[in-house]
Amino acid sequence: MASIRLTRTALEVIKVLLASTADDPAWGLKICEEADLGSGTVYPILERLVDAGWATRYEETGEHPGRPKRYYYELTATGRCAAREARERRPRLFGVRAADEGSTA
Repeated sequence: MASIRLTRTALEVIKVLLASTADDPAWGLKICEEADLGSGTVYPILERLVDAGWATRYEETGEHPGRPKRYYYELTATGRCAAREARERRPRLFGVRAADEGSTA
């Protein structure tokens, strides 16, 4: 599996991709907005994810009057596995509290 440097910004992009579905796919501008990151940050991350085999990119096929064609991104099985491993290693960056945090034992 190719290695991706899992910075906070890369994890923000991955979180958006994890939340996307076939009915509500992620595309560049949507990822920028949901991750609260600029396009100069998001697109290089997406390209690295695609190059590493963690994500795929495909072209919009339907009508798109008045705007450019969108390119959709989704995590591959490899990308989902890597995201799962990253979530286990760094739960706070995914907004998850570790099991022992907050306990009053």
